[in-house]
Amino acid sequence: MGNVGQALTLAALLTGLLTGCAAEEADPDGASGASATSTAKVARRGGSIGASGSACELPVTFDIAEFWKAKAVDAEKATGDLADLADAFLRQGPVTMACEVDAKPAGKIGFLRVWTGEPGDTDARAVLEDFVAAEQGAGGARYSTVKAGGITGTEVAYVTTSELLEETKKEHALAVTTPEGPVVLHLGGMDTAEHEAMLPAYELAKSTLRTTAG
Repeated sequence: MGNVGQALTLAALLTGLLTGCAAEEADPDGASGASATSTAKVARRGGSIGASGSACELPVTFDIAEFWKAKAVDAEKATGDLADLADAFLRQGPVTMACEVDAKPAGKIGFLRVWTGEPGDTDARAVLEDFVAAEQGAGGARYSTVKAGGITGTEVAYVTTSELLEETKKEHALAVTTPEGPVVLHLGGMDTAEHEAMLPAYELAKSTLRTTAG
């Protein structure tokens, strides 16, 4: 990807992340518990990512919803001024964005993003806590242990408050550890309504999650 393409990609990421930028902590009552996602419908399968040769090669594999489009993200390719943008928007806590699955082809506004980290001894709960703590405006986090496909991990439901837009919206994320390092799946959305509309895609990913390690 050339510098122009990188700039456009990072600009799009910046636009999508603006609603999560705020200094004020959100009202915990605005977030549903992480276990609430278990009652969400599961989206129709559109394909799978994570395996070698797929749109995003990852330490895990999972199914993506019908019409959603996956694209690999390589933060290491950003240079110059783009490197600063990449550091600000492609890295969060202990993990770096590796893939984003775009909901726009399915008529929704938001992404299911995959973040990966370096191998280590940190457990999934600690990784997820650091991930949420690194997001400005995050609050009301509710954590739970979940069985994600064949992997035991940690899930969180929380809210972010944007001072710019004066809005609070729901977020969900899930962390697991693999031999290749931790993986975080994060579902955002333009607002809470879009987020809730995309929850079936998140549930599909969660229920089909497997490690790629042999």
